[in-house]
Amino acid sequence: MNKKPSRSLAQELDRYITPFRYDGSGKFHLKAHKTNEKGDLDKEKAQEILDANKKRLVEFQEKLYAQDRWSLLIVFQAMDAAGKDSAIKAIFEGINPQGCDVHAFKAPSSKELDHDFLWRHVTALPERGHIGIFNRSHYEECLVTRVHPEILAKEKLPQKLVTKNIWKERFEDISAFERYLSRNGTVVLKFFLNLSKDEQRQRFLDRLEDPAKQWKFSMDDIKERALWPRYQAVYQDIVRHTATSHAPWYVVPADHKWFARVVIGSVINAALEKLDLRFPRADKASLEEFKEVRKALEKEGTGGKKQAK
Repeated sequence: MNKKPSRSLAQELDRYITPFRYDGSGKFHLKAHKTNEKGDLDKEKAQEILDANKKRLVEFQEKLYAQDRWSLLIVFQAMDAAGKDSAIKAIFEGINPQGCDVHAFKAPSSKELDHDFLWRHVTALPERGHIGIFNRSHYEECLVTRVHPEILAKEKLPQKLVTKNIWKERFEDISAFERYLSRNGTVVLKFFLNLSKDEQRQRFLDRLEDPAKQWKFSMDDIKERALWPRYQAVYQDIVRHTATSHAPWYVVPADHKWFARVVIGSVINAALEKLDLRFPRADKASLEEFKEVRKALEKEGTGGKKQAK
């Protein structure tokens, strides 16, 4: 009796990956993507998948680190309160911190403003064998600076370079940068957590009610919320112009945090599976050397027992 071929992890998790992937082919409209999607899951089933994905991620990371060839860059972009921080905490729980770095990019410092807009992000890229997480990223330079032109004015660009084409040029620069990374062994995964305005409102209210969450709230959040339509339009433009086959965007429904974590964890694990990660094998000379070391250690142990008598 013929056995059916086992499905790959990517095939198993595909229903939580492909519907949310955009690689630049075809048209993209942000409004066409539901923010409250739950797939065919409830919280209990989602937790099972999340737990399984966390276990897989620990195993993949160990091989990624040991093989020391590939690196993984994970980019998170979202409106305030979309759940970036909690998603990072939930999905990466249990992995070896030696092989993972999280960078949260705030307003650029005076030193950073003395460099090109990608400089501070380049210096934070993950080493080979490592996972790098950008909590906000180089995309802020096409987002916040576009919504707030006064920020762009602080970047000390020669005035003749600040033209109506600057955003198109930055999209081109970012796409070239990500292509360069992919050609040098860095897998780029980009997640836009797609939150509804109503859900953001509720999460802000929850923060105001809970003393343990009040520190997260800022009046600036309300100011930015007033610019919601502008941010949505710019995010749509970003995804449209920077989604590629080597660095696609995943537009993640974020109204239900537990489903967002299923999507994100599934994408990461499926991407790592495709790398065919393996522990390095020792060469013949090393194996012979190991035999001699083993003999010496075993002899040392035997000698220790005799001395004890």
